Amino acid sequence: MASTPEKKVKDKVVALLKQHGAYYFFPATYGMGRAGVPDIIICHRGLFVAIECKAGKGRTTALQERELAAIRKANGIAVVVNETNIDLVQRILTTIERENKHARETTTGEAPRTDRRAN
Repeated sequence: MASTPEKKVKDKVVALLKQHGAYYFFPATYGMGRAGVPDIIICHRGLFVAIECKAGKGRTTALQERELAAIRKANGIAVVVNETNIDLVQRILTTIERENKHARETTTGEAPRTDRRAN
């Protein structure tokens, strides 16, 4: 079965999320969910990120725009990506990692631990 153009965008986003070790899921909105919820919900280093994936000249619906705006209003990160701006996901994840490291060093006076196993 051939992938749709939007599925190809989602696959590229997921590859980046896995590369960065981000938690993510695809919300199931059929029946009981909210209409317009972004395609991929992410938590990376404690920050909430939502990504709506489109292909080609695909546009967001009014419901999708409402949900993206609500996420931004709540201080989450909400973006729309397609084949031409997939690098935006990489930039967001890298920025979160850089800012998270800086915040941790500032508040604790030490670099973040990379090994979380108990000593």
